[in-house]
Amino acid sequence: MNVRNKWLMLSVGLGIMLNPLNSSMISVAIARLQQVYQLDFKAVSWIIFSFYIASAVAQPVMGKCSDLFGRRKIFLIGLVMVFVSSMLAPLSPSFSWLIVFRIIQSIGTSMMVAVGMAIIRIYVTEKQASALSVLAIFLSGAAAIGPFIGGVLIHWWDWHSIFIVNIPFVTASFLFAWKTIPKDDQSKPVTSRLTIRKWLELIDAPGILLFTIALVTLLIGLLSVKSTRDIAMWHLIAGGIGLMALVTFIRHELKTKSPFIPLRAFASYPEMTWVNIQFTLVNILFYALFFGMPTYLQQVRHLNEVHTGMIMLALGLCSLIISPVAGRWIDKSGPRPALIVSAVLMTFGSIVVILLQEASPVFIVILALAVFGVSNGLNAVGMQTALFKSTPKEMIGVASGIFNTSRYLGTILSSLLIGIIMGETFSVTGFQTLGVILTVLAVSLIFMSLRRQELTDKSGYLG
Repeated sequence: MNVRNKWLMLSVGLGIMLNPLNSSMISVAIARLQQVYQLDFKAVSWIIFSFYIASAVAQPVMGKCSDLFGRRKIFLIGLVMVFVSSMLAPLSPSFSWLIVFRIIQSIGTSMMVAVGMAIIRIYVTEKQASALSVLAIFLSGAAAIGPFIGGVLIHWWDWHSIFIVNIPFVTASFLFAWKTIPKDDQSKPVTSRLTIRKWLELIDAPGILLFTIALVTLLIGLLSVKSTRDIAMWHLIAGGIGLMALVTFIRHELKTKSPFIPLRAFASYPEMTWVNIQFTLVNILFYALFFGMPTYLQQVRHLNEVHTGMIMLALGLCSLIISPVAGRWIDKSGPRPALIVSAVLMTFGSIVVILLQEASPVFIVILALAVFGVSNGLNAVGMQTALFKSTPKEMIGVASGIFNTSRYLGTILSSLLIGIIMGETFSVTGFQTLGVILTVLAVSLIFMSLRRQELTDKSGYLG
Protein backbone atom coordinates (compact mmCIF):
# COMPACT_ATOMS: atom_id res chain seq x y z
CA MET A 1 0.00 0.00 0.00
CA ASN A 2 1.49 3.33 -1.08
CA VAL A 3 1.83 6.40 1.14
CA ARG A 4 -1.19 8.20 -0.36
CA ASN A 5 -3.44 5.22 0.31
CA LYS A 6 -2.22 5.06 3.90
CA TRP A 7 -3.17 8.70 4.45
CA LEU A 8 -6.49 7.99 2.72
CA MET A 9 -7.08 5.10 5.13
CA LEU A 10 -6.30 7.37 8.09
CA SER A 11 -8.68 10.11 6.96
CA VAL A 12 -11.52 7.63 6.37
CA GLY A 13 -10.75 5.71 9.56
CA LEU A 14 -10.88 8.83 11.75
CA GLY A 15 -14.24 9.67 10.22
CA ILE A 16 -15.98 6.30 10.41
CA MET A 17 -14.84 5.64 13.98
CA LEU A 18 -17.05 8.50 15.19
CA ASN A 19 -20.20 6.43 14.67
CA PRO A 20 -19.33 3.45 16.90
CA LEU A 21 -17.48 5.71 19.36
CA ASN A 22 -20.54 7.87 19.96
CA SER A 23 -22.98 4.98 19.96
CA SER A 24 -20.98 3.25 22.71
CA MET A 25 -19.86 6.20 24.88
CA ILE A 26 -23.44 7.20 25.57
CA SER A 27 -24.16 3.90 27.33
CA VAL A 28 -22.28 5.00 30.46
CA ALA A 29 -23.95 8.44 30.42
CA ILE A 30 -27.50 7.15 30.88
CA ALA A 31 -27.51 7.35 34.68
CA ARG A 32 -26.09 10.88 34.63
CA LEU A 33 -28.63 12.06 32.03
CA GLN A 34 -31.43 10.63 34.16
CA GLN A 35 -30.27 12.82 37.03
CA VAL A 36 -29.78 15.95 34.94
CA TYR A 37 -33.11 15.82 33.10
CA GLN A 38 -35.13 14.01 35.81
CA LEU A 39 -36.25 11.15 33.55
CA ASP A 40 -36.89 7.46 34.07
CA PHE A 41 -34.83 4.85 32.26
CA LYS A 42 -37.48 4.14 29.62
CA ALA A 43 -37.57 7.81 28.58
CA VAL A 44 -33.83 8.39 28.64
CA SER A 45 -33.16 5.20 26.63
CA TRP A 46 -34.39 7.03 23.54
CA ILE A 47 -31.01 8.78 23.48
CA ILE A 48 -29.69 5.38 22.39
CA PHE A 49 -32.58 4.26 20.17
CA SER A 50 -32.77 7.59 18.32
CA PHE A 51 -29.13 7.23 17.30
CA TYR A 52 -29.62 3.70 15.97
CA ILE A 53 -32.87 4.47 14.20
CA ALA A 54 -31.36 7.53 12.53
CA SER A 55 -28.31 5.46 11.53
CA ALA A 56 -30.50 2.66 10.12
CA VAL A 57 -32.38 5.19 7.98
CA ALA A 58 -29.45 7.43 7.04
CA GLN A 59 -26.91 4.85 5.93
CA PRO A 60 -28.69 3.47 2.86
CA VAL A 61 -29.84 7.00 1.94
CA MET A 62 -26.30 8.36 2.14
CA GLY A 63 -24.91 5.36 0.31
CA LYS A 64 -27.34 6.09 -2.51
CA CYS A 65 -26.58 9.82 -2.44
CA SER A 66 -22.86 9.07 -2.66
CA ASP A 67 -23.40 7.05 -5.84
CA LEU A 68 -25.37 9.94 -7.32
CA PHE A 69 -23.71 13.09 -6.03
CA GLY A 70 -20.13 12.16 -5.12
CA ARG A 71 -18.49 10.35 -2.24
CA ARG A 72 -15.98 13.02 -1.28
CA LYS A 73 -18.72 15.63 -0.98
CA ILE A 74 -20.92 13.43 1.22
CA PHE A 75 -17.99 12.48 3.46
CA LEU A 76 -16.98 16.11 4.06
CA ILE A 77 -20.57 17.24 4.70
CA GLY A 78 -20.89 14.44 7.26
CA LEU A 79 -17.86 15.74 9.12
CA VAL A 80 -19.32 19.25 9.22
CA MET A 81 -22.61 17.92 10.64
CA VAL A 82 -20.80 16.03 13.40
CA PHE A 83 -18.75 19.12 14.24
CA VAL A 84 -21.86 21.33 14.56
CA SER A 85 -23.89 18.78 16.56
CA SER A 86 -20.98 18.06 18.91
CA MET A 87 -20.59 21.76 19.64
CA LEU A 88 -24.31 22.37 20.23
CA ALA A 89 -25.29 19.19 22.12
CA PRO A 90 -23.60 20.27 25.40
CA LEU A 91 -25.68 23.48 25.25
CA SER A 92 -29.02 21.64 24.95
CA PRO A 93 -31.69 23.45 27.01
CA SER A 94 -33.82 20.29 27.26
CA PHE A 95 -33.64 16.55 26.68
CA SER A 96 -35.67 16.94 23.48
CA TRP A 97 -33.02 19.25 22.04
CA LEU A 98 -30.33 16.77 23.05
CA ILE A 99 -32.20 14.10 21.07
CA VAL A 100 -32.31 16.44 18.05
CA PHE A 101 -28.55 17.06 18.15
CA ARG A 102 -27.98 13.36 18.73
CA ILE A 103 -29.94 12.55 15.57
CA ILE A 104 -27.94 15.12 13.57
CA GLN A 105 -24.76 13.54 14.93
CA SER A 106 -26.01 10.10 13.89
CA ILE A 107 -26.81 11.25 10.35
CA GLY A 108 -23.40 12.89 9.99
CA THR A 109 -21.50 9.84 11.21
CA SER A 110 -23.67 7.60 9.03
CA MET A 111 -22.69 9.61 5.96
CA MET A 112 -19.05 8.79 6.66
CA VAL A 113 -19.57 5.10 7.39
CA ALA A 114 -21.67 4.47 4.28
CA VAL A 115 -19.30 6.45 2.04
CA GLY A 116 -16.00 5.49 3.69
CA MET A 117 -16.28 1.82 2.80
CA ALA A 118 -17.11 2.72 -0.81
CA ILE A 119 -14.11 5.08 -1.01
CA ILE A 120 -11.76 2.30 0.06
CA ARG A 121 -13.47 -0.14 -2.32
CA ILE A 122 -12.86 2.20 -5.28
CA TYR A 123 -9.47 3.79 -4.59
CA VAL A 124 -7.57 1.04 -2.73
CA THR A 125 -7.42 -1.65 -5.40
CA GLU A 126 -4.81 -4.02 -3.95
CA LYS A 127 -5.12 -6.20 -0.84
CA GLN A 128 -8.58 -4.90 -0.08
CA ALA A 129 -9.15 -7.34 2.80
CA SER A 130 -6.06 -5.96 4.51
CA ALA A 131 -7.33 -2.43 3.92
CA LEU A 132 -10.69 -3.40 5.39
CA SER A 133 -8.94 -4.87 8.41
CA VAL A 134 -7.48 -1.41 9.09
CA LEU A 135 -10.97 0.11 8.96
CA ALA A 136 -12.17 -2.70 11.21
CA ILE A 137 -9.58 -1.58 13.76
CA PHE A 138 -11.13 1.90 13.77
CA LEU A 139 -14.70 0.56 13.91
CA SER A 140 -14.39 -2.27 16.39
CA GLY A 141 -11.75 -0.51 18.48
CA ALA A 142 -13.84 2.64 18.83
CA ALA A 143 -16.94 0.64 19.77
CA ALA A 144 -15.10 -1.42 22.33
CA ILE A 145 -13.17 1.35 24.07
CA GLY A 146 -16.12 3.74 23.92
CA PRO A 147 -17.54 2.71 27.34
CA PHE A 148 -14.14 3.12 28.98
CA ILE A 149 -13.49 6.51 27.38
CA GLY A 150 -17.02 7.62 28.21
CA GLY A 151 -16.68 6.50 31.82
CA VAL A 152 -13.42 8.38 32.33
CA LEU A 153 -14.71 11.54 30.62
CA ILE A 154 -17.95 11.61 32.59
CA HIS A 155 -16.14 10.90 35.85
CA TRP A 156 -13.83 13.91 35.40
CA TRP A 157 -15.73 16.36 33.14
CA ASP A 158 -19.43 15.35 33.20
CA TRP A 159 -21.59 14.20 30.25
CA HIS A 160 -20.85 17.23 28.04
CA SER A 161 -17.35 15.93 27.42
CA ILE A 162 -18.52 12.87 25.44
CA PHE A 163 -19.65 15.28 22.71
CA ILE A 164 -16.75 17.71 22.88
CA VAL A 165 -14.22 14.85 22.53
CA ASN A 166 -15.34 14.49 18.89
CA ILE A 167 -13.95 17.86 17.87
CA PRO A 168 -10.24 16.94 17.44
CA PHE A 169 -11.11 13.74 15.54
CA VAL A 170 -13.48 15.61 13.23
CA THR A 171 -10.92 18.34 12.57
CA ALA A 172 -8.12 15.89 11.77
CA SER A 173 -10.33 13.76 9.53
CA PHE A 174 -11.57 16.82 7.62
CA LEU A 175 -8.04 18.10 6.94
CA PHE A 176 -6.78 14.67 5.81
CA ALA A 177 -9.90 13.94 3.74
CA TRP A 178 -9.71 17.32 2.00
CA LYS A 179 -6.16 16.48 0.89
CA THR A 180 -6.36 12.75 0.19
CA ILE A 181 -9.84 11.79 -1.05
CA PRO A 182 -9.88 12.23 -4.85
CA LYS A 183 -12.33 14.76 -6.23
CA ASP A 184 -15.65 13.38 -7.42
CA ASP A 185 -16.11 12.54 -11.08
CA GLN A 186 -17.88 15.48 -12.69
CA SER A 187 -18.37 13.78 -16.06
CA LYS A 188 -21.77 12.42 -15.05
CA PRO A 189 -24.73 14.79 -15.23
CA VAL A 190 -25.54 15.69 -11.67
CA THR A 191 -28.57 16.97 -9.98
CA SER A 192 -27.98 20.65 -9.41
CA ARG A 193 -30.98 21.65 -11.54
CA LEU A 194 -33.47 19.23 -10.06
CA THR A 195 -36.63 20.57 -8.44
CA ILE A 196 -37.43 19.75 -4.82
CA ARG A 197 -40.06 17.29 -6.00
CA LYS A 198 -37.55 15.47 -8.21
CA TRP A 199 -35.04 15.39 -5.36
CA LEU A 200 -37.62 13.81 -3.06
CA GLU A 201 -38.48 11.25 -5.72
CA LEU A 202 -34.82 10.50 -6.33
CA ILE A 203 -34.07 9.74 -2.68
CA ASP A 204 -37.50 8.09 -2.23
CA ALA A 205 -38.81 10.34 0.55
CA PRO A 206 -42.07 8.31 0.90
CA GLY A 207 -40.05 5.13 1.40
CA ILE A 208 -37.84 6.80 4.01
CA LEU A 209 -40.93 8.09 5.87
CA LEU A 210 -42.66 4.69 5.82
CA PHE A 211 -39.50 2.90 6.98
CA THR A 212 -39.02 5.37 9.84
CA ILE A 213 -42.66 5.15 10.96
CA ALA A 214 -42.51 1.34 10.87
CA LEU A 215 -39.28 1.21 12.86
CA VAL A 216 -40.32 3.72 15.53
CA THR A 217 -43.85 2.41 16.09
CA LEU A 218 -42.76 -1.23 16.16
CA LEU A 219 -40.06 -0.29 18.64
CA ILE A 220 -42.62 1.47 20.86
CA GLY A 221 -44.85 -1.60 20.74
CA LEU A 222 -42.03 -4.00 21.53
CA LEU A 223 -40.73 -1.82 24.36
CA SER A 224 -44.09 -2.23 26.08
CA VAL A 225 -43.44 -5.97 26.35
CA LYS A 226 -40.52 -5.37 28.70
CA SER A 227 -42.08 -2.53 30.65
CA THR A 228 -45.32 -4.14 31.80
CA ARG A 229 -47.30 -7.33 31.52
CA ASP A 230 -50.50 -5.32 31.03
CA ILE A 231 -49.94 -3.87 27.59
CA ALA A 232 -51.85 -0.62 27.07
CA MET A 233 -54.18 -0.19 24.10
CA TRP A 234 -51.99 2.53 22.62
CA HIS A 235 -49.05 0.11 22.56
CA LEU A 236 -51.14 -2.32 20.52
CA ILE A 237 -52.19 0.52 18.25
CA ALA A 238 -48.54 1.54 17.79
CA GLY A 239 -47.60 -2.02 16.93
CA GLY A 240 -50.47 -2.26 14.45
CA ILE A 241 -49.46 0.99 12.79
CA GLY A 242 -45.91 -0.31 12.58
CA LEU A 243 -46.98 -3.52 10.86
CA MET A 244 -49.16 -1.65 8.39
CA ALA A 245 -46.37 0.83 7.68
CA LEU A 246 -43.94 -2.07 7.13
CA VAL A 247 -46.26 -3.81 4.65
CA THR A 248 -46.90 -0.51 2.86
CA PHE A 249 -43.17 0.19 2.78
CA ILE A 250 -42.43 -3.18 1.16
CA ARG A 251 -45.14 -2.68 -1.49
CA HIS A 252 -43.92 0.84 -2.19
CA GLU A 253 -40.27 -0.20 -2.53
CA LEU A 254 -41.18 -2.93 -5.02
CA LYS A 255 -43.08 -0.46 -7.22
CA THR A 256 -41.05 2.76 -7.10
CA LYS A 257 -38.40 3.51 -9.72
CA SER A 258 -35.85 4.83 -7.22
CA PRO A 259 -36.31 2.80 -4.02
CA PHE A 260 -34.83 3.83 -0.67
CA ILE A 261 -33.89 0.18 -0.08
CA PRO A 262 -33.78 -1.74 -3.41
CA LEU A 263 -35.61 -4.86 -2.28
CA ARG A 264 -35.49 -6.36 -5.78
CA ALA A 265 -31.70 -6.35 -5.53
CA PHE A 266 -31.99 -8.96 -2.79
CA ALA A 267 -33.68 -11.28 -5.28
CA SER A 268 -31.21 -10.44 -8.03
CA TYR A 269 -28.18 -10.97 -5.78
CA PRO A 270 -29.07 -13.76 -3.30
CA GLU A 271 -25.49 -13.94 -2.03
CA MET A 272 -25.71 -10.29 -0.96
CA THR A 273 -29.00 -11.10 0.77
CA TRP A 274 -27.38 -13.90 2.80
CA VAL A 275 -24.53 -11.60 3.78
CA ASN A 276 -26.98 -9.05 5.20
CA ILE A 277 -29.05 -11.68 7.02
CA GLN A 278 -25.95 -13.13 8.62
CA PHE A 279 -24.63 -9.66 9.47
CA THR A 280 -27.88 -8.81 11.26
CA LEU A 281 -27.64 -12.02 13.27
CA VAL A 282 -23.96 -11.42 14.07
CA ASN A 283 -24.78 -7.99 15.44
CA ILE A 284 -27.62 -9.31 17.60
CA LEU A 285 -25.11 -11.65 19.18
CA PHE A 286 -22.31 -9.13 19.56
CA TYR A 287 -24.33 -6.19 20.87
CA ALA A 288 -26.37 -8.34 23.25
CA LEU A 289 -23.07 -9.05 24.99
CA PHE A 290 -21.77 -5.52 24.44
CA PHE A 291 -24.77 -3.95 26.22
CA GLY A 292 -25.52 -6.84 28.57
CA MET A 293 -22.06 -7.37 30.05
CA PRO A 294 -21.57 -3.80 31.42
CA THR A 295 -24.97 -4.00 33.13
CA TYR A 296 -24.08 -7.39 34.59
CA LEU A 297 -20.79 -5.97 35.90
CA GLN A 298 -22.41 -2.85 37.39
CA GLN A 299 -25.73 -4.14 38.72
CA VAL A 300 -24.86 -7.74 39.61
CA ARG A 301 -21.19 -7.41 40.57
CA HIS A 302 -21.47 -3.75 41.65
CA LEU A 303 -18.45 -2.41 39.78
CA ASN A 304 -18.16 1.28 38.93
CA GLU A 305 -18.05 2.72 35.40
CA VAL A 306 -14.26 2.95 35.20
CA HIS A 307 -13.66 -0.64 36.33
CA THR A 308 -16.40 -1.86 34.02
CA GLY A 309 -14.79 -0.03 31.14
CA MET A 310 -11.40 -1.54 31.95
CA ILE A 311 -12.82 -5.09 31.83
CA MET A 312 -14.67 -4.30 28.59
CA LEU A 313 -11.32 -3.39 27.02
CA ALA A 314 -10.75 -7.14 26.57
CA LEU A 315 -13.40 -7.01 23.85
CA GLY A 316 -11.72 -4.16 22.00
CA LEU A 317 -8.14 -5.33 22.35
CA CYS A 318 -8.92 -8.77 20.96
CA SER A 319 -10.77 -7.19 18.03
CA LEU A 320 -7.83 -4.90 17.35
CA ILE A 321 -5.26 -7.70 17.53
CA ILE A 322 -7.17 -10.12 15.32
CA SER A 323 -8.28 -7.65 12.62
CA PRO A 324 -4.94 -7.41 10.71
CA VAL A 325 -4.48 -11.17 11.06
CA ALA A 326 -7.98 -11.66 9.70
CA GLY A 327 -7.20 -9.37 6.77
CA ARG A 328 -4.17 -11.42 5.71
CA TRP A 329 -6.05 -14.70 6.19
CA ILE A 330 -9.06 -13.55 4.16
CA ASP A 331 -6.82 -12.16 1.40
CA LYS A 332 -5.45 -15.70 0.97
CA SER A 333 -8.44 -17.94 1.74
CA GLY A 334 -11.53 -15.80 1.19
CA PRO A 335 -14.10 -14.84 3.83
CA ARG A 336 -15.93 -18.14 4.34
CA PRO A 337 -13.46 -20.00 6.61
CA ALA A 338 -13.09 -16.95 8.87
CA LEU A 339 -16.86 -16.53 9.15
CA ILE A 340 -17.36 -20.18 10.10
CA VAL A 341 -14.65 -19.96 12.77
CA SER A 342 -16.25 -16.76 14.04
CA ALA A 343 -19.64 -18.46 14.44
CA VAL A 344 -18.03 -21.32 16.38
CA LEU A 345 -16.28 -18.82 18.69
CA MET A 346 -19.54 -16.97 19.37
CA THR A 347 -21.18 -20.27 20.26
CA PHE A 348 -18.42 -20.97 22.79
CA GLY A 349 -18.62 -17.43 24.19
CA SER A 350 -22.39 -17.70 24.60
CA ILE A 351 -21.98 -20.94 26.55
CA VAL A 352 -19.53 -19.15 28.86
CA VAL A 353 -22.22 -16.50 29.49
CA ILE A 354 -24.60 -19.27 30.59
CA LEU A 355 -22.06 -20.38 33.20
CA LEU A 356 -21.54 -16.93 34.74
CA GLN A 357 -22.60 -16.48 38.38
CA GLU A 358 -22.53 -13.48 40.70
CA ALA A 359 -19.16 -14.57 42.12
CA SER A 360 -17.61 -16.04 38.96
CA PRO A 361 -13.87 -15.30 38.62
CA VAL A 362 -13.13 -12.20 36.59
CA PHE A 363 -11.03 -14.19 34.12
CA ILE A 364 -14.20 -16.07 33.07
CA VAL A 365 -15.83 -12.75 32.22
CA ILE A 366 -12.71 -11.69 30.33
CA LEU A 367 -12.70 -15.04 28.49
CA ALA A 368 -16.23 -14.46 27.19
CA LEU A 369 -15.33 -10.92 26.10
CA ALA A 370 -12.08 -12.06 24.47
CA VAL A 371 -13.83 -14.78 22.46
CA PHE A 372 -16.46 -12.35 21.23
CA GLY A 373 -13.71 -9.82 20.50
CA VAL A 374 -11.85 -12.26 18.24
CA SER A 375 -15.13 -13.17 16.58
CA ASN A 376 -15.93 -9.51 16.03
CA GLY A 377 -12.56 -8.92 14.38
CA LEU A 378 -13.13 -11.84 12.01
CA ASN A 379 -16.67 -10.72 11.20
CA ALA A 380 -15.74 -7.08 10.62
CA VAL A 381 -13.38 -8.02 7.80
CA GLY A 382 -15.06 -11.20 6.59
CA MET A 383 -18.57 -9.82 6.24
CA GLN A 384 -17.42 -6.68 4.44
CA THR A 385 -15.26 -8.71 2.07
CA ALA A 386 -18.17 -11.08 1.39
CA LEU A 387 -20.35 -8.07 0.62
CA PHE A 388 -17.83 -6.67 -1.87
CA LYS A 389 -17.54 -10.05 -3.61
CA SER A 390 -21.31 -10.38 -3.92
CA THR A 391 -22.13 -6.82 -5.04
CA PRO A 392 -21.65 -5.12 -8.43
CA LYS A 393 -19.27 -2.19 -8.27
CA GLU A 394 -21.83 0.28 -9.61
CA MET A 395 -24.15 -0.22 -6.61
CA ILE A 396 -21.52 -0.55 -3.89
CA GLY A 397 -22.61 2.69 -2.22
CA VAL A 398 -26.21 1.48 -1.89
CA ALA A 399 -25.02 -1.97 -0.81
CA SER A 400 -22.77 -0.46 1.89
CA GLY A 401 -25.71 1.55 3.18
CA ILE A 402 -27.94 -1.53 3.34
CA PHE A 403 -25.12 -3.45 4.98
CA ASN A 404 -24.78 -0.89 7.75
CA THR A 405 -28.55 -0.74 8.17
CA SER A 406 -28.34 -4.48 8.88
CA ARG A 407 -25.80 -3.63 11.58
CA TYR A 408 -28.16 -1.21 13.29
CA LEU A 409 -31.19 -3.44 12.96
CA GLY A 410 -29.15 -6.10 14.74
CA THR A 411 -28.16 -3.56 17.39
CA ILE A 412 -31.75 -2.47 17.98
CA LEU A 413 -32.94 -6.09 18.18
CA SER A 414 -30.19 -6.92 20.68
CA SER A 415 -31.28 -4.05 22.94
CA LEU A 416 -34.90 -5.17 22.74
CA LEU A 417 -33.88 -8.75 23.49
CA ILE A 418 -32.09 -7.68 26.68
CA GLY A 419 -35.00 -5.53 27.78
CA ILE A 420 -37.62 -8.22 27.19
CA ILE A 421 -35.61 -10.89 29.02
CA MET A 422 -34.57 -8.72 31.96
CA GLY A 423 -37.74 -6.72 32.51
CA GLU A 424 -37.25 -4.11 35.21
CA THR A 425 -34.40 -5.83 37.10
CA PHE A 426 -31.13 -7.16 35.70
CA SER A 427 -30.35 -10.52 37.33
CA VAL A 428 -27.93 -13.43 37.00
CA THR A 429 -30.79 -15.71 35.97
CA GLY A 430 -31.86 -13.31 33.26
CA PHE A 431 -28.30 -12.98 32.00
CA GLN A 432 -27.98 -16.76 31.84
CA THR A 433 -31.25 -16.93 29.90
CA LEU A 434 -29.79 -14.40 27.49
CA GLY A 435 -26.77 -16.70 27.13
CA VAL A 436 -29.05 -19.62 26.20
CA ILE A 437 -30.74 -17.58 23.48
CA LEU A 438 -27.39 -16.34 22.17
CA THR A 439 -26.12 -19.93 22.03
CA VAL A 440 -29.12 -20.95 19.90
CA LEU A 441 -28.55 -17.99 17.58
CA ALA A 442 -24.83 -18.73 17.29
CA VAL A 443 -25.43 -22.39 16.45
CA SER A 444 -27.95 -21.27 13.84
CA LEU A 445 -25.29 -18.99 12.39
CA ILE A 446 -22.90 -21.94 12.05
CA PHE A 447 -25.47 -23.89 10.03
CA MET A 448 -26.27 -20.82 7.94
CA SER A 449 -22.58 -20.30 7.15
CA LEU A 450 -22.12 -23.94 6.14
CA ARG A 451 -25.31 -23.95 4.09
CA ARG A 452 -24.30 -20.72 2.36
CA GLN A 453 -20.94 -22.30 1.49
CA GLU A 454 -22.73 -25.24 -0.16
CA LEU A 455 -24.97 -22.90 -2.15
CA THR A 456 -22.14 -20.68 -3.32
CA ASP A 457 -20.00 -23.69 -4.25
CA LYS A 458 -22.82 -24.94 -6.49
CA SER A 459 -23.27 -21.53 -8.09
CA GLY A 460 -19.55 -21.16 -8.73
CA TYR A 461 -19.08 -18.25 -6.33
CA LEU A 462 -15.48 -17.90 -5.26
CA GLY A 463 -15.21 -16.69 -1.64
